[in-house]
Amino acid sequence: MQKRMLEIREELANQTVEATVGGGMVTAVVNGQQELVSLRIIPEAVDPDDTEMLEDLVVYAVNQALQESQELMSDEMSKLTGSFKIPGLP
Repeated sequence: MQKRMLEIREELANQTVEATVGGGMVTAVVNGQQELVSLRIIPEAVDPDDTEMLEDLVVYAVNQALQESQELMSDEMSKLTGSFKIPGLP
């Protein structure tokens, strides 16, 4: 079981989820190990007079992508553990 858990973690490193907010203005891509792997901001989203809006969009996109990544990890681990709750695993 431990070997399979390591395999799943390696697989998750290669899987990504993406969250796009603001009508496509900001896109965050996170892998299955909760790491931000890319962040795209379209040029039209950059308004020097309103950086607060862009900051909010970035935070929202990253948080949403992280949440989706956590769900991906949880789904993959539940395939291995079934209904068992193992301490330290999502």
